[in-house]
Amino acid sequence: MSQSTRDTRPALPTPFRMLGKTGNRGGKMSDGDQRRATIQDHAAFLEGRHDFQVDIERLATSDLVGTILETVMFATNSRFAAVARVTEDRWVACRTVDEVNFGMSEGDEIEIGSTFCRSVRETSEPVLFNDVAIDETYRNHPIATGFGIVSYASIPIRRADGSFFGTLCAIDTEPRDIKHPRAVAMLEMFARIIGQGLETEERLVAQERLVAQEREMARIQEEFIAVLGHDLRNPVAALDAGLRQLDKEPQSEKARRVLPLMRASLRRASDLIDNIMLHAKARLGGGIRTFATPDAPLAQALAEVVEEIRVAAPEHRIDLALSFDHPLCCDAPRIAQAVSNLLSNALRHGTPGHPIEVRGAIRDGEAVITVANHGKPIPEDLREKLFEPYQRGVETRGEGLGLGLYIAASIAAAHGGRIELRCEDGITSFALHLPILPPPG
Repeated sequence: MSQSTRDTRPALPTPFRMLGKTGNRGGKMSDGDQRRATIQDHAAFLEGRHDFQVDIERLATSDLVGTILETVMFATNSRFAAVARVTEDRWVACRTVDEVNFGMSEGDEIEIGSTFCRSVRETSEPVLFNDVAIDETYRNHPIATGFGIVSYASIPIRRADGSFFGTLCAIDTEPRDIKHPRAVAMLEMFARIIGQGLETEERLVAQERLVAQEREMARIQEEFIAVLGHDLRNPVAALDAGLRQLDKEPQSEKARRVLPLMRASLRRASDLIDNIMLHAKARLGGGIRTFATPDAPLAQALAEVVEEIRVAAPEHRIDLALSFDHPLCCDAPRIAQAVSNLLSNALRHGTPGHPIEVRGAIRDGEAVITVANHGKPIPEDLREKLFEPYQRGVETRGEGLGLGLYIAASIAAAHGGRIELRCEDGITSFALHLPILPPPG
């Protein structure tokens, strides 16, 4: 057919648009008018209020689907290709490439009864014809006549689970060799690819939604833990004040035995609260924050921590030797908290009757603080996980949440340092390495 013949054909956008926009011109609406009044179009999609908004967006933004439609048009010599969402009572264009000027865009809808796709959905069989004028099955078919369709292909698209999604269409107003076996095989292959892509995309969206929900739940849990830790500080502080007051009072022999045990339990509770609070703040705020000060009183902070633990656990011997002959720029309270966690770990896992050694010195341009205890070596498979949150030793005696070593390592990392673990000759040592930081500018 010549170009001049094609130019004299009636314009084709009208039938499509009229089906979507016919309304009541007065009087009671017929059933057909009521159905047409609910039909949506491209404007509804652009405004984000289309009933099939998610399906349309998924296909309209897919580079893969765009390439498939272009390939379909090239291979079949058709000038219109589309992917449509087809349900029992709806036909909606999700992606189109239109060189015929049908006037169909993403979101445009036509009545399902005026499409061949209803038959495709009901029978699961494609509809194919090269030239409607001579086709034995579709010659003089009202749908083809109404839209000026001459050649047509509609292939079912199914998700990976077998459920029906819609159709892949190739249409022209002139005869095309659409029923050629290679063309049909290509169309069916592309329909399968689109269906599999939909399944993959839907699973990804569902997974992302699940991850978002889990993150929100984790955030709520962290906030709850932070509030809990904060609220627990007041009763612990009250108990500590009460114990200090009792120390000033005359005590019976039984009180002298009980009070140190109470102080030890109170100190463990205080350590747990500090670790919970710091962990929650780190999670909510994106990491542990440190505030380094020049010439920080690190030796004094470490000595105070050791003395507190000696008082709370008098049955354990703790030897302290510090020789920092260089001014240190660090967050001394945070480093002291890290060492306190290392000491608590040594108390729980060290062999009773053997001293715990705390050493601090400047070596090779670093401040190195070592906490060492006698005891069984830590198994190799546990060493790799030891500094992760909520990890506990194989012989933990019930105390702790498994946050102590994780917090200590996080504090070291916040200073640009690290913790090294060694198990040699029956001695387990944790060495906290801190770089010598320049004073803050």
